[in-house]
Parts: sequence; structure tokens; C-alpha cells
Amino acid sequence: MTDKLIKEEQVEKELWTMANELRGSMDASEYKNYILAFMFYRYLSEQQEKYLFDNNIIDIEPGQSVNDAYKKQAVGSELEDYLEDISSSLGYAMEPEDTWASLIDKINNSKVVPSDYQDLFDNFNKNSSLNKEAVQDFSGVFNDINLSDSRLGATTTIRAKSLSKIANLIDGIEYNGADGKDILGSIYEYLIGQFAASAGKKGGEFYTPHEVSKVLAKIAVHGVEKSDQTFSVYDPTCGSGSLLLTVQNELPGGNRPGAMRFHGQEKNTTTYNLARMNLMMHGVSYTNMVLSNADTLESDWPDGPDADGIDHPRSFDAVVANPPYSARWDNSETKLKDPRFKEYGKLAPKTKADYAFVLHSLYHLNDEGTMAIVLPHGVLFRGAAEGIIRKNLIEHQTGNQIYTVIGLPANLFYGTSIPTVIIVFKKKRSTNDILFIDASKDFEKGKNQNYLTDENIDKIIKTYRERKDLDKYAHLATIDEIRENDYNLNIPRYVDTFEEEVPVDIEKLVKEYGEDNKQIKKLNSEIASSLDKLVGSDETTQHDLELLKELFK
Repeated sequence: MTDKLIKEEQVEKELWTMANELRGSMDASEYKNYILAFMFYRYLSEQQEKYLFDNNIIDIEPGQSVNDAYKKQAVGSELEDYLEDISSSLGYAMEPEDTWASLIDKINNSKVVPSDYQDLFDNFNKNSSLNKEAVQDFSGVFNDINLSDSRLGATTTIRAKSLSKIANLIDGIEYNGADGKDILGSIYEYLIGQFAASAGKKGGEFYTPHEVSKVLAKIAVHGVEKSDQTFSVYDPTCGSGSLLLTVQNELPGGNRPGAMRFHGQEKNTTTYNLARMNLMMHGVSYTNMVLSNADTLESDWPDGPDADGIDHPRSFDAVVANPPYSARWDNSETKLKDPRFKEYGKLAPKTKADYAFVLHSLYHLNDEGTMAIVLPHGVLFRGAAEGIIRKNLIEHQTGNQIYTVIGLPANLFYGTSIPTVIIVFKKKRSTNDILFIDASKDFEKGKNQNYLTDENIDKIIKTYRERKDLDKYAHLATIDEIRENDYNLNIPRYVDTFEEEVPVDIEKLVKEYGEDNKQIKKLNSEIASSLDKLVGSDETTQHDLELLKELFK
């Protein structure tokens, strides 16, 4: 392991340990809002300092800090000009008294008062409206910090002290690795994962395990070559945004500025805010991402119908998703007129929105792209409306849209132990076959849940790319096989994982049994002979010896 990785792990573990000590009785899913938001605030503040310094916006005297120079020069009527300039470039702006450095200075000099924290976030929200193009990206991003939560303390003064402890904890993080590069993104991602693991069922609402994200991402970018073009990706239930970032990591040349454009929608406002923070702290510019806080199934986004009711769907090079499993939704018959659903004859059941997410996502996939989505096993075989939708996906007028079905191990996800599948869709294909992969038995068992190793992932991806039969692991099924099975896609119908028992040699067993009996009789005889030579020292001992002699006759 490199020094860089060792240092990152040390920082991450120390931070997590201290964060756990500070949170006391507060639930991990809620406490994360404080830790992660403070990290983001510090990040934005230091980015602002960097902008002021790099672009010579302020004059810095020898020995003077950037923050002190900003405080001295951005005063009076000139403050507004500074804020306008900063906001036009960064999309947000912080006043001199609201910077991270100013906050820490107040804490260290015991000058912070309870109202300072409220002023900090109120002023940020106010100034986030200065750049009209960035309002959606920054407005309300810190609204999930409940400064009045009694679990922080019984009084405003005690709560302020708790917040100051969190700020000091965040201020102690070293954001650069041993090689001098920014490691904030990896620290932030680590904490999201840890909070998800500690939050139980709630953790699954905002985080997809990284190993599963890697499988989805590798599939989504398979066949994509490095180019100067922008690759667009969409996650209709984006959670914390981690899956989108994993796609960037797997995309050839994905770290080039502008190589990928991020689109995502998230229903939960807290999680939506988390996604905005996560992407930006991984270096994604607000100009290169479009995130929406809305219900994907109720609000067709991005774009959707205009004022005249004409739909203008935007399509993407890749769609990746891990939607909530078998969620309830409003499947009013009027939705059969919705262009996302109307081609498939039926709506997903009210209590199982899985196919609603599938059809929404597929609607926004371009003709050359790939879509990979995680779903519960039931979507493969359930009948009624789901069976009709499944059949229509396979017998679509443009050809079979289901490309691959991958069975995953049970207990991979936070909050549920059920086994899941990844279904891969493509709109433009030269064949109508479906590749089935049964990867359900390939995993490492962890303390609380299972996980995929690099070897497990590589095997899945290699099999996906080669698209060939692999004994007891994969089968490439023809469209005729699918029809013969009445469009039931349950994996055991196509991948035979049955292991035959080794034939038992009865004659050999009888022979061995006879030899064992002879050996037992011989040993008993030897023991009895030895016992005959023994004499008890008293009546009791002699009685016990006689019993033993009878036993070994």
C-alpha cells in the first residue's frame, strides 16, 4: 500500500472515530448533515480564497493572510462589488465575516455566539441568488442543518458549543495527501459510506455500495473510447451522487474538465443537498451538472412537456440507477398517456414501481447508449401488468431492449438483505438474445453484509463483454428460448448451477465397514485382555473393573 493511501486511510478513520464520539445519541443518518455540511462549507470558503488569490482580486501585504486582506478591503460600498465578482465566477459568495477562516478565528478566541451560525447560513442563502444561473445549484444547500436540535444541547449556548466542536474537528482535517493532491473527495465519499452503514435501512436511501456502483459504471461506459466529446450520464434516483461520480471514474479520460456532464434527480431534499455537495467536492463545476429535487415518476425530467404540452425529452449516453425497490406510486390510468409509459400497454402496479423506473429511465436513453439499473428479482418473473411490460420490452417494435440480466448476491445493500439483479438495456441492437449471468455465489462475507471483491467484479465484466456461455455461470439465450419460457427471465431457467453429488460406491463402503468392525473387535479383545490382569484395591473398584470387562467382551 502506498504512503498516499495509508495517509488517506488514517485521516478517514481518525475523522470517523472523532465524529462518532461527538454525535452522542444523535442518529448517524441525521448527524451526517452536520459533519458533511461543515466540510462543504470549509471547501467552498477555501475555494473562494483561492479565487481571490489566483486572480489578484485583492492586494495581499507581506505576512498577511488572504482572509485578513479580504476583510480589510471588502468593506462598505465595495463589499457588494466583491460579492458580485466572486459570485459571477464561483456561483456563490461569502462575506468576510462568514468565511471559514473567520469562523475558526472566532471559535479560537471565544468570540463566537449562537447567532453566528444562523447568520452564516442565512447570508450564504442570500448571496447565492446573486448569480441567477447558479441559484439552483447553491440555494438552500445548507438547509438540513437543524441549529435548534435539542440533541445538540438543551440551550442555544450549549448547541453553539457543540457546533464549534464539529467546526474544530473539520478544521483539523488535512485535505491534501502525501503527494500534495486534494483528497477531500475521497474523505467525503468514505464518510458517506460510513454514515450509510451506520444508518441501517435509511443508509440505502442515499448510498449505493461502491462495488455495485463500479459494476454499473463499467457496464455503462463499455465500448466508449476516449474523445474530446462530452459524455452525458443520467441517474433518475441519484441519492448522494456517488454512482454518477463512479461513472466518471470509469469513463476513459473522465477526469478531463468537461469530459462528462452530470444529470440527476432526487426526491428527498436532504439527499439532494448531499448530492450537490458531493459532486462539487469531487471537483465537478456547478456549470457541468444539472440536479433536480423532485419525484422522478411524477415529474418527467429533464425537460419534459412545454407550456403547450409537447414533450421534449432529453436523451443521454448512459443511464444508471438504483431506485427504491418495489416502492408505491400513483399509477393513475391517465399515466397511460404519458410518453414514457404508453408504448408498453400497462402501468407498473401501485405497490411495485420497479417497471415505472425502468420505463422512465429507458425513455431518456439515446439510441447508442447503455442503461444499467438495479432491481429486485421479482421483475424477472412476476406476471399480470409486469409480465405484459416485460414482454413488450422484449418484443418491442425496434427489437428486444433487454440486453443482459445479472444476478447479484444477497445482502449487498444497506437496509435490505434481498438478492437483486442488474438489468442492462440497449435500444439499438444487432441481435435479440439476452445474456444471463448468475453472480449470486461470488462474494466475500463481511461482518454485517456481503461485498464484491475486485475479482468478482472483473469476472462479471469479462463475462458481460465476451457474451458467451460459461458453465454454471452464464448463458446467452436466444429469443426463441425466451419465448418458450413465456418471457419469464428468472435466471435459474437459463443458467444451470446444479452441482451433481459424487456417486457413492456401495461395495467399497460395505468392505470398509467390515474391515472397521474387525479392527474394533481386535481392539476390544486387547482391552479385555489387559483388564483381566488388573485387580481392584477394594470392593468398589473391583466391581467397576468387572463391569468394564463385560463391556469389552
